[in-house]
Amino acid sequence: MSPAPAAQVATGRLATAGLATDRFSSVDALRGLTVAAMLLVNNPGDWSHVYAPLLHAQWHGCAPTDLIFPMFLFIVGVSIALALLPRVERGDASASLTGTVLKRAARIAGLGLLLHLCALWAFDLPHYRIMGVLQRIGLCFAGAGLLALHARARTQWVALAGLLLGYGVLLASGGSYAPLENIASRFDHAVLGVHVYQLDPVTGRGHDPEGLLSTLGALATTLLGLRAGDWLRRGRLRALWIAGAVALLAGYAASYWQPLNKNLWTPSYVLWTGGIACWLLASFHLLIDKRGWPAWGRAFGVNAIAAYAGSALMLYALAAAGWLEPLYRHAFADWMTPRFGPYLPSLAYALAFVAVWWGVVRWLDARRIYFKI
Repeated sequence: MSPAPAAQVATGRLATAGLATDRFSSVDALRGLTVAAMLLVNNPGDWSHVYAPLLHAQWHGCAPTDLIFPMFLFIVGVSIALALLPRVERGDASASLTGTVLKRAARIAGLGLLLHLCALWAFDLPHYRIMGVLQRIGLCFAGAGLLALHARARTQWVALAGLLLGYGVLLASGGSYAPLENIASRFDHAVLGVHVYQLDPVTGRGHDPEGLLSTLGALATTLLGLRAGDWLRRGRLRALWIAGAVALLAGYAASYWQPLNKNLWTPSYVLWTGGIACWLLASFHLLIDKRGWPAWGRAFGVNAIAAYAGSALMLYALAAAGWLEPLYRHAFADWMTPRFGPYLPSLAYALAFVAVWWGVVRWLDARRIYFKI
């Protein structure tokens, strides 16, 4: 990772997938608020005492927290559209550009593997986990980036429809959507072995919420973002509103066939969360880009990698030093719990964690330092 040159910032252009692209403040703000929400829900003071809206659905369903990761992948697709599609239209979709996309995807996934190695050491975990958030982002970035470079809009829509239908049929063919028994969990455990997120000591089966097979659904989310990003750069705001409504209705209808499920990233979940993402993108564009509202979250958005990876490393360092639990207990729990109960100090710690990293990214932004991989 390296700071972006000041000259890039001075012209209002930054590297996305190794390319210069005009930025929409609305996209940076939406990305930033998504990263901040990700830090908030991933870092409570006490996992036993978390307010319900900040928890994922136990299995089926879609809680507010379950909107965060698909929102981020949707924005990955939007950013690809803003960076790559203008180059394609100018006839610049060269082999070197393909290499740039694949190299960046590999670096994103590689950073995820490195962070998991740090987590293995910091928390003394029983096994190493191969897949994860950044690994999934890397795979989706590669897939959507290649389609942006080498496929026309119609082909991209066909690929999106094919993923939704094909993956849905594949899930249905497994005969069950239950934890550990569904085809996605069985496939991931067969391929990754013990290197999945969760292993059941009784049955020996495994599951990974960011596994290989369910990445097909995640890629569909990213492709939806790719097409939404093309509408955004062309000023087709009405198309975003209509697409959001259609996707929400289709997702609701599809949930009667296959339930909304983040762990499996079911087609109904893709459509439901994609519809919300389209509406949020349209709203942010209307309010920030067109009406001049403040781009809250922008500092997180332009340094998303620094915030995500840096906060993870800070967490691992605190855990390895044995300071994580004492920090929470002395700074929050000991004096807040007798007065307010155990849930508020847990939330206060998470908010403080986000505030610390808001200060970091604000400091970086003020000095025009932007990290990329």
